[in-house]
Amino acid sequence: MEPLTVQWPTEVREAVAVQQVLRRRIRLEDDPGPLATVAGVDTAFPKRGGEPVARCAVVVLSFPDLRLLGEAAAEVPVMFPYVPGLLAFREGPAIVAALAQLPEPPDLLMFDGHGYAHPRRIGIASHLGVLLDRPAIGCAKSILTGHADEPGPEPGDRAPLLARDGELLGYALRTRARTRPVYVSPGHRVSFATAADLVMACVRGRRLPEPTRLADHLSKGSVLR
Repeated sequence: MEPLTVQWPTEVREAVAVQQVLRRRIRLEDDPGPLATVAGVDTAFPKRGGEPVARCAVVVLSFPDLRLLGEAAAEVPVMFPYVPGLLAFREGPAIVAALAQLPEPPDLLMFDGHGYAHPRRIGIASHLGVLLDRPAIGCAKSILTGHADEPGPEPGDRAPLLARDGELLGYALRTRARTRPVYVSPGHRVSFATAADLVMACVRGRRLPEPTRLADHLSKGSVLR
């Protein structure tokens, strides 16, 4: 394939066209490379007056023991309006800026958001996974598209998240007993089953996996160390 050119259009029609190009590059099979580090990625929009900004936080953990190895954050002016299904264009520049601060790329990116479970099958985990050519997973707190039955009550229980035509989009995953599930979908270079397995491997007794839970705290200004 031809090398990708990073594009952050500011018009909805152009953004959808970019999604269609990137979608053709998504790979939903497991990458055979090493998995020693996983990075949680989350973006907040602090209110500071003046022009809106996106603050992306990246937290790098060792895998599978989940020791904190590093962190980075970047603030970038927001140039794209809030449009459901196009959040990658609102958050993407800050994400790329934050990841660029790391000394080396993580083996896996885990996003607070969706991957394949998206109306055009290219949520933020797929978009950035393809753009950066890194294995990526989306782990969201709510459904963007599709439907899923309630998974079983035990941690690790899962139910398929399906489109209207029955296409598999991801899984509703129970990460903690008596707690609402999360919705896991592969972004790029990860299979459906492995995406759910890896999210579960990053859970430490809470609803959210540690990478995105810590990234959420950092994006809001909390100190991790």
